[in-house]
Amino acid sequence: MPTHIEMPKLSDTMTEGTVVRWLKQVGDQVEIGDEIAEIETDKATMAMEAFDEGVLTEILIEEGGKAAIGATLAVLQEEGEVAEAPAEPPVVVDPGPAAAPEPEPAPEPNPVAIEASPPEPGPASFPGPAATPATRVKASPLARKVAAANGVDLSGLRGSGPGGRIVKKDVDAAIGGADTAGSDAPEAATLPPAPEPKPASVSPVEVEPMAAPPEVSVPALDDGDERIELSNLRRIIAERLLASKTTIPHFYLHMEADAGPLMEIRRQVNLQAEASHGNKYTVNDFVLKAVIGALQAVPAVNSAFRGDHVVQFGEIGVSVAVAVEDGLVTPVVRNASAKSLLQISREVKDLAGRAREGKLLPSEFDGGTITVSNLGSYGIESFDAIINPPQAAIISVGAIVEKPVVSDDQIVPGLRLNLGLSCDHRVVDGAVGAEFLGQVKKLIEQPALMLV
Repeated sequence: MPTHIEMPKLSDTMTEGTVVRWLKQVGDQVEIGDEIAEIETDKATMAMEAFDEGVLTEILIEEGGKAAIGATLAVLQEEGEVAEAPAEPPVVVDPGPAAAPEPEPAPEPNPVAIEASPPEPGPASFPGPAATPATRVKASPLARKVAAANGVDLSGLRGSGPGGRIVKKDVDAAIGGADTAGSDAPEAATLPPAPEPKPASVSPVEVEPMAAPPEVSVPALDDGDERIELSNLRRIIAERLLASKTTIPHFYLHMEADAGPLMEIRRQVNLQAEASHGNKYTVNDFVLKAVIGALQAVPAVNSAFRGDHVVQFGEIGVSVAVAVEDGLVTPVVRNASAKSLLQISREVKDLAGRAREGKLLPSEFDGGTITVSNLGSYGIESFDAIINPPQAAIISVGAIVEKPVVSDDQIVPGLRLNLGLSCDHRVVDGAVGAEFLGQVKKLIEQPALMLV
């Protein structure tokens, strides 16, 4: 009996996935535990393992195709098994931007008469499926009014306004050129004698300054422009950061720490590590350890807003921002307060390496209670980060900069590190945020306290 390989749910927030690459091809033998495809979720690209064995006889979702959770991606059959009718068609696949909808909208029975009331100029400027020609005519409200009053078919006129838009003078020209008994109609429509004073009241609008904006609202791609479709990861990043910035009341704090003591103890520790276990400590390892210590001293920051209450977490989970090819991911060092500097250093290296390879597990993104984002390696001295919901704070770490400082009334060279803190004001007040950032600074300036 054929076995259907379905799109798995690889993260709590995943609703669909993209098949990045098939690692097995039609005709290949598949064993339980084999990696058969790479699936892009809303968090990362992960390998999908087989839970059944057999011969891969059919691939329904090609590379680059999207499918909802539970949709059939491919079919396995036992060796020698007679192939049945093809599996269900991949109706769940997201057709993507290339698939065009059926151009069958029902036309309005009398588009000119309908649009005689004040219409919106927008419908003429939105490209889309083919529709009834009358609904695509670009004309000003005044031109439509005069045309309706005189029985003029706008679809046969050439517009002289912006973007080929039909204006009143184009309709007047068509009326004046018609050799019919109705040629007196323009007199009644354009002159304001007693019967119809309306034209006189609307005639100043003939300038029509609002006609142009709809024509440029959706600019076409120029030569050299490239349309780049959003990946699942990029789309989710956009959605969450927009939600964070528009729903969380951010406020920002900055402190400058003396990084000289940290750099000296790091040098000593790395000399010792090179002779023993070989692990090389980074500045970020010490910053993470300082943040963990500061959360233990000021636990109010280790919290999240929950509508009608605040949750203060008992465990510390540090989300570490890692740049990947298609954006940013934040794997978590869980139970961080129980881990040594060496354990944190090794775990972060492992998480960052697998994040760039797209091999993180969904569970490795869960449990974060604060995020640390470090752009120091890019030469950025200071910045303000956007909070990673549902957390209440994110630390931004800049580059260590050599600059003149005042010490004992003397100007001497010094090493300075800028620390930023973005807080959710619903959870963290200014004084609490300042106390927490002060604790981070204290531990960086007295790094021996982190090693006891």
